[in-house]
Amino acid sequence: MPQDPEFEPGGGGLYSTAEDYQRFMRMILSHGKGNGNQALRRETVELMSRNAMGALRVALLPSQNPLLSCDAEFFPGAPKTWSTAFMINEAVAPTGRSAGSLAWAGLVNTYFWIDPARSIGGVLMTQVLPFVDARALALFTAYEKGVYTALR
Repeated sequence: MPQDPEFEPGGGGLYSTAEDYQRFMRMILSHGKGNGNQALRRETVELMSRNAMGALRVALLPSQNPLLSCDAEFFPGAPKTWSTAFMINEAVAPTGRSAGSLAWAGLVNTYFWIDPARSIGGVLMTQVLPFVDARALALFTAYEKGVYTALR
């Protein structure tokens, strides 16, 4: 990606580290508090964690370019919504993720989830194309299941 793009694409171009993602996740779990400061108002975090699409539900996201992305649907058949910031699973996920948990993913198979009910989250970062690569997604799923198995 160009280091000085003509415009900010919004859906891409973020460069960060797993440690930064973890800080962000802890801030969301702490209702906007990070590094001892109130980075976001509690109300902002609550808004970011709420359904923003009404009665609509997240469904299969078909690929427009199979070299960059496979068709994507996380927890097929399970009810999911989008907030202004995250995908929200509305039921307990097959991995053990609590209903109301927040998640996001990036094009090169970076994944994270935040489970406010259990006060935990996890991040997995790879640099693999296409998005939703079967091996990368299997690794993330196994990691998440392992976390919830360990918490039993």
